Amino acid sequence: MTIAEAYTICRSIAKREAKNFYYSFRVLPQEKRDAMCAVYAFMRRADDISDDESMPVAERREVMTCWLNAWRSSRQSDSSDDPVFIALNDTQRRFAVPDALLEDLVRGTTMDLEPHSGIENELQTFATFDELYRYCYLVASVVGLVCIRIFDYSDARAEKFAEETGVAFQLTNILRDVKEDAERGRIYLPLASLNEFGVDVDRLKTLTNGSTMEPNERELLGSIGLKAQGYYASANQLLPLIDADSRAALWVLVTIYRGLLERIASKNYDVFSERVSVPTSAKLIILGRGALMALRNRVTS
Repeated sequence: MTIAEAYTICRSIAKREAKNFYYSFRVLPQEKRDAMCAVYAFMRRADDISDDESMPVAERREVMTCWLNAWRSSRQSDSSDDPVFIALNDTQRRFAVPDALLEDLVRGTTMDLEPHSGIENELQTFATFDELYRYCYLVASVVGLVCIRIFDYSDARAEKFAEETGVAFQLTNILRDVKEDAERGRIYLPLASLNEFGVDVDRLKTLTNGSTMEPNERELLGSIGLKAQGYYASANQLLPLIDADSRAALWVLVTIYRGLLERIASKNYDVFSERVSVPTSAKLIILGRGALMALRNRVTS
């Protein structure tokens, strides 16, 4: 398989699965867009293995280990039959993406296959926000650190801003997915926060079954929303530090995710009645504005 064919397959994976991410890819130059699709396809495969509930957790760990070893082997030999590995190896060469970041990314994904702080009422949990931040770093901030290498930057401050922007994205995902995660035996809200607002994990399970939210439960989710809003400030500082031809892509992604958080807040954090999302029509408007921004940036750079 040629590198071009491998990228074509990664593009199809991203187009089919990436949703919010794919909108931001669309306004990148072709070479960077292909690189982002390769990284996304790698992330998608790791997530799919981790989330495949048709297999017991122990079997998922084994499949993940075999897949990860195959990727490591492809890095050492610079050859593979896997189109995702072929495209990703090329992306790593072009944009100096270190193996260590991708190892961290997979480490974050496999955290969902292991007990966190412990098991409470058969649910995986985090004890503190610091523990949750570490999880967000591995599954989202690392992605941001990979992305800015593709976007290109010269100011070292970009790395901390990318880290915190990734945390903002992941906290937004956690708020959106509280119900679905609880149904799958995962509680990403820190136990310390639950205790602070007088909510226990049994109550979260009750809410997934249709109980009406109480004010303290909305306040609990609102406290996580406020933390996310604070981290979104880093996205504003990150934008001018990356190459002009990539700023529109980051702007599109941040605008969609921040818009999702705003929609959750506008529903007073009721994420149990229905899944909150940004409508496709709104995303297309954001994409159109991003495309104009990208055009302006390329003309003036």
